Amino acid sequence: MPTKPLLVFVFFTSMAVVSHASSLRFQYIDRRHNFTAKQASTSSSSSPSSAHGSRDRRPSFALVRRDAVTGSTYPSRRHAVLDLVARDNARAEYLASRLSPAAYQPTGFSGSESKVVSGLDEGSGEYFVRVGIGSPPTEQYLVVDSGSDVIWVQCKPCLECYAQADPLFDPATSATFSAVPCGSAVCRTLRTSGCGDSGGCDYEVSYGDGSYTKGALALETLTLGGTAVEGVAIGCGHRNRGLFVGAAGLLGLGWGPMSLVGQLGGAAGGAFSYCLASRGAGSLVLGRSEAVPEGAVWVPLVRNPQAPSFYYVGLSGIGVGDERLPLQEDLFQLTEDGAGGVVMDTGTAVTRLPQEAYAALRDAFVAAVGALPRAPGVSLLDTCYDLSGYTSVRVPTVSFYFDGAATLTLPARNLLLEVDGGIYCLAFAPSSSGPSILGNIQQEGIQITVDSANGYIGFGPTTC
Repeated sequence: MPTKPLLVFVFFTSMAVVSHASSLRFQYIDRRHNFTAKQASTSSSSSPSSAHGSRDRRPSFALVRRDAVTGSTYPSRRHAVLDLVARDNARAEYLASRLSPAAYQPTGFSGSESKVVSGLDEGSGEYFVRVGIGSPPTEQYLVVDSGSDVIWVQCKPCLECYAQADPLFDPATSATFSAVPCGSAVCRTLRTSGCGDSGGCDYEVSYGDGSYTKGALALETLTLGGTAVEGVAIGCGHRNRGLFVGAAGLLGLGWGPMSLVGQLGGAAGGAFSYCLASRGAGSLVLGRSEAVPEGAVWVPLVRNPQAPSFYYVGLSGIGVGDERLPLQEDLFQLTEDGAGGVVMDTGTAVTRLPQEAYAALRDAFVAAVGALPRAPGVSLLDTCYDLSGYTSVRVPTVSFYFDGAATLTLPARNLLLEVDGGIYCLAFAPSSSGPSILGNIQQEGIQITVDSANGYIGFGPTTC
């Protein structure tokens, strides 16, 4: 049987980097990412994490890919990619609808007679973590979502629930489950909460397309990476429908007070870090790092008062190879009414850019790679190549230029997505509305630290 040729991607930019890749994964001779920061180091008053020692006792999790939990099988890799793209489109549309200025009008709690609709077609995310709920802990898979605040899990008695990999959580079996009273400070923190018949706090969280999770708000003990944390406010969902496919609920890591990071407060230092793996397990670590990774680039977070749960970054431009694209200066700017901007999102796979920016990036990439054989586009991925007959190709790097003169240069594995045997597509797409989204394909393999307490996000040199 003939051996499939090893495909080698050779970067060309101002600093040449050589990397090796097969159809399954990218492997690097030089495993360092190209991170550069032209500004001086941050002052102590606004510095993100600081060094306090070498031991790391922070709660940590393995981040598991969605398909590893759901057991999804596909006839071919193309079918798997088409499924991912369909979920991705739904997620991007959900974010666009949620982050449009028209969506910021406050809504009241709709009460116990709310209509239950099917869906949750927003694409709930590609990464799961294992969390223990209650005492003794019941192990559950939860979707990791950096754009959501509320932590919730499907609960008995379940009036309407979707299928999940684990048995439903039963509050009656937990010694630490405590219903949140109606009118309490915790209950009032939620925008959509109200009083149940029993005097407890009922919650409802909408996901943009009319779908939602609905039930009772409670205080419960969560076991996070072997560490038990008491008194965490979670939603105990008695009505939930959608396409979470295997997960028992959602672990919100957003910037709001009801997210896990927000509730942990000083215990977590307002920070968490993660490393997404294209295959196998990645990692999620709660809390501030005890040491700043050498070579990390810190980018200021941008707060959108109209959408305070999301992590925005100030992007000033994009480069292909060593050339900066000629784009309008305000193309990625967050406007006063909360429109535009650039959101970091773990639930979206393919990075979305304004049409003008995407067209410039695509055209520069196509010109740089030259006469490589093109392949038909695959759904929203319109720039594809048939590299099945090649042992090596030359591709340019793509760089993100952030406010504050920091630059993140991506390796080839964060640019090209294999959609079939030897067929690779540029993993970027245009967006006609809503914010730009920095997706998880572009984040893979990079140690990312979100330090919301100090208002920074860090891109570190560690790979996973």
